Amino acid sequence: MQPDQISAADGLPKPRRFIAIAAISAGTALTIIDGGIATVALPTIARDLNVGSSAVVTVVTVYQLILAMALLPFSGLGDRIGLKRMYQYGQLLFTVATLLCFFAKSLPFLLVVRAAQALGAAAALSVSSALIRSIYPTKQLGRGLGINSVVVSSSAALAPTIGGLVLAIAPWPWVFASAVPFAIASLLLGRALPEPQRRDEPFDVLGAVMCAAMIGLVIGGAESAVHGDSPIVSAAIVLTGAVIGWFFVKREQGETKPILPIDLLARPVLALSAIGAYTAFIAQMTLLLSTPFRLTHAYGFSAAEVGAAIAPWPLANMFVAPLSGWLSDRYPAGLLGGIGMGVSICALLLIAYMPADPGYFDIAWRMAVCGSGFGMFMAPNARLIIGSAPRERAAAAGGLVSTVRLVGQTTGATLVAALLAMGVGAGMTPPLVAAGLALVAGLCSLSRLRPSIRNPPTEETQDVQPAQQTR
Repeated sequence: MQPDQISAADGLPKPRRFIAIAAISAGTALTIIDGGIATVALPTIARDLNVGSSAVVTVVTVYQLILAMALLPFSGLGDRIGLKRMYQYGQLLFTVATLLCFFAKSLPFLLVVRAAQALGAAAALSVSSALIRSIYPTKQLGRGLGINSVVVSSSAALAPTIGGLVLAIAPWPWVFASAVPFAIASLLLGRALPEPQRRDEPFDVLGAVMCAAMIGLVIGGAESAVHGDSPIVSAAIVLTGAVIGWFFVKREQGETKPILPIDLLARPVLALSAIGAYTAFIAQMTLLLSTPFRLTHAYGFSAAEVGAAIAPWPLANMFVAPLSGWLSDRYPAGLLGGIGMGVSICALLLIAYMPADPGYFDIAWRMAVCGSGFGMFMAPNARLIIGSAPRERAAAAGGLVSTVRLVGQTTGATLVAALLAMGVGAGMTPPLVAAGLALVAGLCSLSRLRPSIRNPPTEETQDVQPAQQTR
């Protein structure tokens, strides 16, 4: 057996494992920070490039859209050229594209650069979960995904702060450049990453294009329905994406290793996990995006007070996510996820029915409890998806996890925009909607405790969650 194959089966030996973890953490941080940091700089970019506020928002939406479109195709390509190679190619492309931001003198050029950044980020993110599975021993996979969840939540929380600090002392291109040190660190440390044996199989280029078109048209059409002024055009875009998606799914059913992992989704335990994650991410984004409007318009909070009131969410998540990941190596993910969503539902209802004149503490403890519930759900859920997939489909499972997260967050943002347009987005409606979505996620999680779902046949999976075999 080759060394790389041993690593893939039993995790990397120490201290190489710790270096590889640092590489993955740095790469994850840069993709999350770069996705959120630009929001702070939008007014400055609009002024310097002489464009309108509505136009400059595309700097963020283009990045998110390209990222969502490219994740699944890149995970399939990573299976063929090698996970480590795919990851480092992505980091290199991201670094080069970021340096080009300094030459952006027009919005179209900046959008091209942002698209290139998103492609680099997608290449790295599409295989990061599969690499985590190779870095950690199977019995510690939940712990590894919990640590990765902490990196995601802390990076998302720090992104606006980093952007504000950079803008206070430097021009806006440096906002994007602030993520470059993470990319360089990830590249240098990435030599320690495992590289499972590459597979010389043809890449389904047509399938990749159809997958990207399906996601891009559906998400883009939904966004234009909220922000545009032509519902007919928006509906036509979504319908076109849906038609392409129908043909794409029919085509993928005949593939041995499809780009859209319908072979994995055909397993009830993975399908329930994906649906639960999707609804949970929508619920999370619905609350987080609507709360600033409610605190500002209904309760008169300042921007600083809003930030301080929401901060307990990611802070609580940072503590609970690694704990829940550690627990998921010992207890069923269905049980942990059900408990987490139960806690979140209670907290969301308490947020919806806050006092008429709440103080900081009234909001902060509710946000902390809600963040803890979602943190209890996310890491075990991701562990079940990645750990229950056959090892040769680990990249596809990881791409599915990342795609579900991005599409769920985008759906949540679109939902909030629609609620605001209807005049109910700054009140108690968003947390109530989020509570309903969290209920769906909780039921999906608890459904996985059924023996027929929880214990898949041995021929279907290589690394079933250890807790599933004994509980």
